[in-house]
Formats: sequence, C-alpha cells, structure tokens
Amino acid sequence: PSWLSPNQSFLHILQKDLSEALVIAVTTRAIFSLEEEHKLYLEKGKEEYIRHQQANQDKPLPPGTAFAFIQAVQYVNKKMLESNPAEKDLFDILVLSNNSPESGVRIINSAKHYGLEISKFCFVSNEDSTQYLKSHGVKLFLSADRTDVCNALKRGVSAALIFQQEVQAPSTPLRVVFDGDAVLFSNETDQIFQEQGLEEAVQYEQAMENVPMGEGPLKAFAMHLGKMRKKFSQEKSPIRTYLVTARSGRDMGIRAIKTLREWGLEIDEAFFMDGAPKGPILAQIQPHIFFDDGLHNIQGAQNVGVPSAWVP
Repeated sequence: PSWLSPNQSFLHILQKDLSEALVIAVTTRAIFSLEEEHKLYLEKGKEEYIRHQQANQDKPLPPGTAFAFIQAVQYVNKKMLESNPAEKDLFDILVLSNNSPESGVRIINSAKHYGLEISKFCFVSNEDSTQYLKSHGVKLFLSADRTDVCNALKRGVSAALIFQQEVQAPSTPLRVVFDGDAVLFSNETDQIFQEQGLEEAVQYEQAMENVPMGEGPLKAFAMHLGKMRKKFSQEKSPIRTYLVTARSGRDMGIRAIKTLREWGLEIDEAFFMDGAPKGPILAQIQPHIFFDDGLHNIQGAQNVGVPSAWVP
C-alpha cells in the first residue's frame, strides 16, 4: 500500500515469512525497564497504571535486560539481507504484553524511539497471553514473569525467565551462551547426579558416550541459530554461539561433543567448567544472552553484568 512507501524499513518488518522466520516473542518487561511502572500497577492498581502510561506516552522507557539481545538480532537480519536480499531465514520479533491497548502506546513509541524493528505488538489484558504463542509460530519466548514462562513451556514453546538488571550493551556480533544439561540437552544425566551422585553420573555418561543425549528445551532455538550461522564463513558470521557447562571435559565432555556433532550443531566455543563458577568466563565472552537452568549460575552471571535467562 502507498502509505508504506515513505519508510521502506517498515516494509521489511511486515514481510517476514512466518514459515521460515525465527520468531521470538518478548514481553514488555523483558525488553524495557518497567520496574517502577510494575510497582505502581501492584500498589495502586490497573487504572492508575494506565493513567501513568498515557500521561507518559511520549517518554521512552529505559532499555531492559533483553534489549541488547533484540538489537543484536536486528544486526543479524541486516547482515543476512546484505548477503542475500531475498533471504527469508530471518529473526522476527513480536512483543507480547499484558498491557491494555490504551497503555500500549508508550510501548510502541519506545520501540520506535530506539529504532527497534519489531513487527507485531499484541496487547492482551487480563489473559494468559501465552495462548497466542503457537498461532504466531513463536520459537522462543522471553518473559520477566515466571507464570508466563511455565505456561509457555507447558504449551511446548521454548521459554526462559529474564531477570531485571543493569546491562552493558555489548557490541556485535550476536553472542548467545547455552548451558548444557536441561538447556541444550535433556536433564537425564542431571537427574542421575541429583539422585545417585557424581560417580554414578560419570559412569552413566561413559557407558552412554556414543548415544546422543535427548533434546533440551532450547535445542530447537539453537539449531535454528546454527542454520543461520552456516550461511557465513566463521570470520564473517554475525552470530557466535557458546556452550558453557558445569560438566568436566575429561569425564563428561566427549558425549556432549558427540551429541552436538550428531545434531549437526556447530558451536563456536565450548567451555567444560568441571563445576567452577561461570561468571568469569561469561564476563570475558560478554554475551547478549546467557541461558542456564541453575539459579546460582544466573546469579553469577548477573554479578558480572551479563544478561541472563533462566530455563526452569
């Protein structure tokens, strides 16, 4: 339509092919810092919150934890289209919000202010908004609300809980760090470790060395990232992926590496920490997002200013 012509970049936003795009849904509290507003909502109620958002609709919200991740994803899209103008294997960002439409103007204005290429905004007040994830083909859902994340996982959508924190915006390329067990891989070995201890877990791993591990909740997302990453040479790739796992390389590393090989997932760098704290290595990597199922690891990442997402 003619009303699109003045701003061609907006046209780009509308044309993602949903069958091929990697759709990521984020909530407003994951992408923007809304802690004061959320407090107002809890203390004074919905009407007061809406009034506040309407009164401040032209005042941009400060960036939240997932903000730098969304910016980096946008950079990947730019590089993909530079490399191939007909590329359809792109990220598509959707904002899913429990705000009412009338308080959503500030959210849209904030996204515009920062130049975020967000294609869709869904304002669903007083509902379990995760019921709409499947219909949008969402492959990853990031929320600052634990109930949201649990509901999404129950619906079979990869999801992680974003913790509010001050984040230094790292530079490009997009850097994503995955923990191993219960994130990329299934939690089978983790369960043996919890129930029978480390020795049994090590023995189990060695016996199963040539049997690929089961899929973890973020495997599909990692595979799609890997597919995008393969379109570039290693030097020119706008995506870098990392495995940072508590596994020991000597006793439990081989099965992890063989599993990744079996899946055809090329990880750029892997760190087998043998239970050592992950914070220092994460501080060195400076990822845009770090996925882990252990809250102590999330805490360690937050302490060094790394944007973290908990996979419950």
